[in-house]
Amino acid sequence: MSVLILALIAGAVIGLALGALGGGGSVLAVPALIYLLGFSPASATTASLIIVTATSATALYAHARDGNVAWKVGTLFAAAGIVPAFLAGAAAGHLPAAVLTGAFSVVAALAALRMLRPAMSEPPERVRPVKAVGTGVGLGAVTGFLGVGGGFLAVPALVGVLGLRMKQAVGTSLLVITVNSLAALTARTGTGGDLRWEVIAPFTGAAILGAWDGKRLASKITGQALQRVFAFVLLAVAALMLIDVIV
Repeated sequence: MSVLILALIAGAVIGLALGALGGGGSVLAVPALIYLLGFSPASATTASLIIVTATSATALYAHARDGNVAWKVGTLFAAAGIVPAFLAGAAAGHLPAAVLTGAFSVVAALAALRMLRPAMSEPPERVRPVKAVGTGVGLGAVTGFLGVGGGFLAVPALVGVLGLRMKQAVGTSLLVITVNSLAALTARTGTGGDLRWEVIAPFTGAAILGAWDGKRLASKITGQALQRVFAFVLLAVAALMLIDVIV
């Protein structure tokens, strides 16, 4: 199978998950770039940020049009992660490939386990600003270090800490992902290695189209069912990456 076709398929799947779940889909971008498309771990995390930024911004527009973005809350949450995302993004380019791959596999497994936990149905009685800022800082660091959007952390935090409804949390998480990914990408300018735009461009285009389809899919299939399927796929990917590091 040609590299172009693989890039289109991988992009479509990741965009579909991102549009339907408001996050989590980008976690598959890095392993897809490494194992299917031959990127180094450093180049894959940088390329993933390009893909995630463009796809999240597109999906954000769709959710904002439906009124599902809490702009004030999302902006404050994202602002807390800008500096950590920038610093972690700058540091990641200088780390050994095994460290990046190992750290990524652990985070992917944690993301899958988080998705398998029952969703919170009721918002908290009061918002805890300190915890919200702390979560935003952690999310920014994860985004910058590993090249993932971090929506698997943002959505439950926006529901459980800031008290947003699930649909609002999904839309608002895309604002947070876009801002953090852009900050991390800025820090990596000139340090991303061989980015191979002939692969990144079709991958990104397919992901953007997939995000629109994912949003429509979410209205027809329960989010919990989609999330469980994706979580098991993610667990399998995390296990394979960890084995690759150990062996």
